[in-house]
Amino acid sequence: MTMDDSRHALVVTTDRYEDDGLKQLPSAAQDAVALAEVLGDPQIGAFDVQVVRNEPAHVITRRINKFFSGRRPSDTLLVHFSCHGIKSESGELYFASSDTEPGLLDSTAVAADFVRQQMSRTRAGSTILCLDCCYGGAFPRGVRARASGDVNVLESFSGENFGGGRGWAVMTASNSREYAFEDAQLAENRAKPSVFTSALYEGLKDGTADRDEDGLVSFDDAYHYVFDQVRRENPNQTPSCSADLQGDVYLARSRRRRIIPSPIPDDLRAATHNPDTYTRRGAIAELRARMENTDLSIALGAREALEEMAHNDIHFVAEEASRALGEISVKPYPTHLEFEPVAQHEPSPHQSVRLLGPPLARSCTPHPNQDWLRAVESSDGLDVSIETSAPGHLSGGIVLKGVVGEAVLHVEAQVLPVAETAPTAEPSVPKAPAAAPVAPELPPQLEEKPRPAPEHSPPAPPRPTPHAEREPRSRALRVPASAVVAVGLAVTSVVMAILAVVAAAGAIDSRVSDRYSTLDYWVGQSPMISYLVVCLITAVLALLLVALARRELRLPGAPYPKGTVRSIGSLTWTAKHLARPALTLAVLLLIAYLIAIHLTFNGVHV
Repeated sequence: MTMDDSRHALVVTTDRYEDDGLKQLPSAAQDAVALAEVLGDPQIGAFDVQVVRNEPAHVITRRINKFFSGRRPSDTLLVHFSCHGIKSESGELYFASSDTEPGLLDSTAVAADFVRQQMSRTRAGSTILCLDCCYGGAFPRGVRARASGDVNVLESFSGENFGGGRGWAVMTASNSREYAFEDAQLAENRAKPSVFTSALYEGLKDGTADRDEDGLVSFDDAYHYVFDQVRRENPNQTPSCSADLQGDVYLARSRRRRIIPSPIPDDLRAATHNPDTYTRRGAIAELRARMENTDLSIALGAREALEEMAHNDIHFVAEEASRALGEISVKPYPTHLEFEPVAQHEPSPHQSVRLLGPPLARSCTPHPNQDWLRAVESSDGLDVSIETSAPGHLSGGIVLKGVVGEAVLHVEAQVLPVAETAPTAEPSVPKAPAAAPVAPELPPQLEEKPRPAPEHSPPAPPRPTPHAEREPRSRALRVPASAVVAVGLAVTSVVMAILAVVAAAGAIDSRVSDRYSTLDYWVGQSPMISYLVVCLITAVLALLLVALARRELRLPGAPYPKGTVRSIGSLTWTAKHLARPALTLAVLLLIAYLIAIHLTFNGVHV
């Protein structure tokens, strides 16, 4: 199964209807679009996917006709409908489009017979049809339907062979429902999200539909998985299928790979049951070595033999077998990922995680427990990325499940909201008043006397102080400066920690050369304590500045563009990951020194 020009999918979904009698289906359309993404994923479905959403009937009909035309026997086609299904007065089935009118189904809806004809005429080797529809009858009031009872969807797609090749298959969400269109009852159907499409999406995405764990999801696997999920969610809904397939048709890849263990050699099997204890312990060593074999079936066979000994042998032999089993486990490195702060809607950042140990330990599949978390298998481990569509602090994990056990990879990230700063208006410069014309002088008795000012004149607006004008500018400079200073302090703490280690090594060497002296004496002669104090102070200050800078970035209305946010995030991330190890090392050295002093005071010659 490869991404080539032989796998094609058409997803037809309608969630908005012009007719008031048809219920809007927004959640169902979202599920269909998500299914299209999984089908088009090169690592999962590997289909060339086309999506037709909220189009009128004539557009959908044309797209279906074009989709089935010009195919080859090597092609695999998949068509998925997510919409209302309407049964006409004469019992014919139609798929509703955005412009469907119940009284004009022939011209405003897509006939099931038309779809069947296209499936039967195509030269494609395999054709899969998935129908996620709620069905009703477009019967005039007072008219008895001639095709009463169940909708019988599968009857519309049976009765003749759909072309050659490996054949055809139809899977429908329900085949035993009939709703009257009158009194707007059909408008009330399927107000909830589509269980059918959701189950198909989840089964293909996570590989849980791969029942036999052969790494591929066949049509039969998908149908049985969807059937179980739908019946569990809604016992009144029964998915159905009809197929005429020659061999398996695969819908997707799966990361679930079942490893068939190989039996261990007969002489080794005999050694595991030998009455001599030392012989059985020697068998444990051989089985432990076989667990590192590159052939996973051989490694798993050895593991099962060790598990048998751990459960059935005498106590200390069983403990030794258990220790050998514990040495082969799922070991991601690192076990905790912390992404540096990233601005909202920026490209997804990526980090690599290595899987340590032999091939059997590395044989595991990632299962993210958050929608914003992505994990893709790489050559030596995992490529982990995060979605940046929603701001806030993100915390989640990736569960790594393998044949030797499970492990959890913890992931932390911070998506910063984009600052919406209003454009600043240019300061207005007051214009000088125009020179007034010189008026002739008036006699004193005709001169206008100045009017007294009103007693309650409104106060003049306060002029902005220089401090208020400088506040946004100082805030804009404070955070980058804090980040730069934090990096400088963190680098200083690392240098001091290294110097303290060198000084401690010199003191230990001098103590070994002079066995009559004490370690406390030589530490006092070296500058180790001074280095430790400087290291502790600079590391703590660096971490405080990192915390303050990140807090400022999270405040609403932070006046920083995306480029500045990324730079500050990189600086704070660097400072944090330099200061933490330096602080830890300094504390450990200080504790060791205090223990040496305590032992010396208690008479122990250290």
